[in-house]
Amino acid sequence: MLPLLEIEIPFNPNLIDAGGFVLAWHGLLSFVGVATAVWLVARWARKERLDPDMVYNTAIWAILGGIVGARVVHVADNWGSVYGFHDPLQLVAVWSGGIGLWGAILGGWIAGMIYAYISKYPVGKLMDLSAPALLVAQSIGRLGDIMNGEHWSKNTDLFFGWVFTHASSPGARPPSRLSEEFDPTSGSHPTVVYEIFWNMLVLAFLWRIRKKFRPDGAIWMIYLGLYAFGRFWIQFLRLDQEKFWNLQEAHLIALGVMAISIGFVALKTRLRRSGDEPDEPSTPERVSRNRLRRSRQRG
Repeated sequence: MLPLLEIEIPFNPNLIDAGGFVLAWHGLLSFVGVATAVWLVARWARKERLDPDMVYNTAIWAILGGIVGARVVHVADNWGSVYGFHDPLQLVAVWSGGIGLWGAILGGWIAGMIYAYISKYPVGKLMDLSAPALLVAQSIGRLGDIMNGEHWSKNTDLFFGWVFTHASSPGARPPSRLSEEFDPTSGSHPTVVYEIFWNMLVLAFLWRIRKKFRPDGAIWMIYLGLYAFGRFWIQFLRLDQEKFWNLQEAHLIALGVMAISIGFVALKTRLRRSGDEPDEPSTPERVSRNRLRRSRQRG
């Protein structure tokens, strides 16, 4: 019998599993999170007098890049123990499960940024609009992690430790490498919930400062740095495979992201003053107007 203070998570990780069709909670809520983020960015873009079509066009490539990046990070994290060259099809079998959030964020960012740059969209402005929306999307997706029982974490005696009780839940069936470190019948840290709380704190902060810094793209970099900082410390409670110096893959990525974002903020970011011109033109028409104004000033 479980202690009274432990929280039972009894959910079947699959919402639908019939006739060969499987729909996992994580997959459904990840889709809802991404759709919500795209809707929010398009809504905010209209308020900034940006064409929402720019958001939708960029989102297609960002989503594709996010899927590829998420799979690459997951495969790299489990290389040798789960994946290898012996079964190449499994390397790309994203439909069978296995994605990494860091890969989704960074892969989506890189792909979306490249497409927006080639299309002459205001890259930095789109990045800044996406930052708070992604925190919402990440948190919705993490709700799917709760339902799925993913991410084994260290056991705890705290009253909010949880136990996954469904026989199909990964949380109830840890890998053999954790046999001496993790007891699935005892409460463990709800690290997914810790991350959701951190996301909401960062979201509240970004919302207050979203118009206070330049250049465009600064808010995105602040988002990356703050998310990486929180994820780095939360990750110490998770039981993912260690890579170097007792650090997990997510630790190493977070350190790299923090280095890049802190460098950008320290060297490039400044307070935005009233009267500052936009850092990037938002439409082709504004480009023409800015060029005409500059030519008149020179004349």
